[in-house]
This record gives sequence, C-alpha cells and structure tokens, in this order.
Amino acid sequence: MGIGDIYGQFCPVAMASEVVCNRWTPLVLRELISGSTRFNEIRRGVPKMSPTLLSKRLKELEAAGVIDARPGQGGHTEYRLTESGEELRPLIVGLGSWGHRWIESELSLRNLDPSLLMWDIRRNFEPDPRPDNRCTIQFLYPGLAERYQDWWLVVGRDDVDLCRVDPGFDVDIVISADLRALTSVWMGLTGLTEEIAAGRIAIDGAPRLARQVQSWFKLSVFAHDPRKVP
Repeated sequence: MGIGDIYGQFCPVAMASEVVCNRWTPLVLRELISGSTRFNEIRRGVPKMSPTLLSKRLKELEAAGVIDARPGQGGHTEYRLTESGEELRPLIVGLGSWGHRWIESELSLRNLDPSLLMWDIRRNFEPDPRPDNRCTIQFLYPGLAERYQDWWLVVGRDDVDLCRVDPGFDVDIVISADLRALTSVWMGLTGLTEEIAAGRIAIDGAPRLARQVQSWFKLSVFAHDPRKVP
C-alpha cells in the first residue's frame, strides 16, 4: 500500500497523515528529533513497541523520504532526518506542547513508564561543570517490581551512560523516588523541592554533590509550557 491509498483523498492533510499518523510513527519521529540515530537507541524511547514494528516504521519513513538509513560506525545502521524530516520537527514538538497544555495531568500520570522516564532523564542530563572524576548516581524506585527498581547514571567527562545492570562502580548519590512523583517533576507538574519536602523523593550523598546533581537534572522540553488545564 502506497501513500494516498489509505484515505484516498488528494487533500495534503490526508496525504501527510498517511506518512505521519500511523500507530507509533509520531513517537519514532520524536526519538529521531531528540537525537537518537541507532535502532537500539530508538527502541529505548519506545520500549513497548515491538522490534518488528519499529523496523517496519523506519522502512516506511525511509520510503517516504523522511529519513535516510546509512552505514555508521562499527557497521551499525544510522537513521538521520532528511530535509523533509526536519520540517516535521515543529509539528512533533507542537503536538507535544499541545498535549502538555491541554491533556489532564491525571490522565498522563496513569501511564507511568520507568524505562522512558530514565531514558529521557539521561539524554537531558547536563552536568555543568563536568565532574573531574566519574560520578555514579543510582535511582531507586522501591514501589516497583524488582526488575524495574534500580537504574544507574554514570557521568563521565565526555558522556552519560544509563545502566540497567549495576555497573560495579562506587555509588556517589542515591535518588530514591516514587515513580509518579519523579515523573510529575520531570513533566513540570510539581517541583523537586516540593516532592522532597513531601517525602516522595530523597537524595542521599555528599551535600555539595547532591546540590550539583539537582542542578544537572533538567526537565522535559515541554515542562515550561504554560498549562491550560489543572
């Protein structure tokens, strides 16, 4: 089935919708716009999407001229937005901004996902200044099933790695949190200080480093959009 076969209308809205509005496609575009280039990186942003369907959507976007697939370092295929794909950036960002402003927060906070939250935190984590030595931050979610409880961010001089398995380094900071509370902070619905005061988030470690880590923790790109609903 090609472009124009689903709705059978010449209208540009219908034609564009056949490319952009397939199930999961906007989220795949979100990941590409956020800087993910490799298959496994994109998967980390859409953990509930099957690898088979992700592969299919990437091929569809390539066929539509939205992305290029090219060999990258180590023989891995890298996916890059074309000029056509870049023009979708304001559309996807605008869709997210609309959702943040107009969708009831209680509905959003029903869909808690530690994998997506930690991946978002990792790619927006901005250590400034960078620590002279490696800094390991453990995130602990006591209320979740055991396999989702522990996550680690390893901050080096040049990168930040997200680990699902204990990397084996001494832990400098432990952030123990209720998943809903940390998601709410990430989305800009509540403040970190507010959640700490309420006992739903705790940051343990050397006081100076704990303060630095709080400043490294950046919010969602949509967090500062003014809300239109309570």
